[in-house]
Amino acid sequence: MDKTSDEPLSEDRYIVPGLVRGLRVLGAFSPERKEMTLSDLARELGLSRSAAFRTVYTLAQMGYLLQDPRGKSYSLGPAVLRLGYGYMATRELVEIALPELERLRDETDWSTHLGVRDGDRVLYLLRVPSRMGMGSIVHVGSRLPAASTTMGRVLLADLDEETVIALYRDRGQAAAPGRALRDQGEVLAQWRRDRDSETVQQIGSFEAGIASVAAPVRDMSGRVIAAINATIASEGNGAVPPEIRAAVRQTGLRISRLLGG
Repeated sequence: MDKTSDEPLSEDRYIVPGLVRGLRVLGAFSPERKEMTLSDLARELGLSRSAAFRTVYTLAQMGYLLQDPRGKSYSLGPAVLRLGYGYMATRELVEIALPELERLRDETDWSTHLGVRDGDRVLYLLRVPSRMGMGSIVHVGSRLPAASTTMGRVLLADLDEETVIALYRDRGQAAAPGRALRDQGEVLAQWRRDRDSETVQQIGSFEAGIASVAAPVRDMSGRVIAAINATIASEGNGAVPPEIRAAVRQTGLRISRLLGG
């Protein structure tokens, strides 16, 4: 068995050795070492040439490495840029949105949030709690059903019908603890209503006693890349006040403009 640099992780049965090797190959490149031969990589990572070749070949086929036409050296490929872009785009979104969500919280004293779509879920990236401590207790990192939350509904509304159908084909989605599953037909009917709305609101539909209103965040192409919302503890089933809906919508527009939208 080859002695490799991922041996310290070998006792963790959840670690995937091949993935570790691939990531270490990518990490071996630097501004000082923009190109490396197969022998260089094998020596750097403590791998046999055959083990290094399988890893490097896989990365090259996926676009993460580029092979010199003469076949003697490798450099980082364009797929690496996609990984970096995804990280930087999310980082930029969070950094731009945070002061705007704090401003919205200060104006309304509702808790405010930022989320992005993760399949048929909404992933919460930011939470700015109300100073009164009244509002949703959803935390950063939570993944909630998109069709049952205001931010998720905003994110779904920007998708085409074919994509929505694919997301909910042959399965339901829990609307809330103790409630019936949302089937595809119900989700599509809601999607059609939401597509023509500047904001999406609901009271007690997902969290009992919580009012929520959400608006989209768009990039320079006009595509919805995130959503924001404001929430507060509420009694009854009345509508969200129009001034709160307007404030949330304006905050979404400001964040969109700051992102180039």
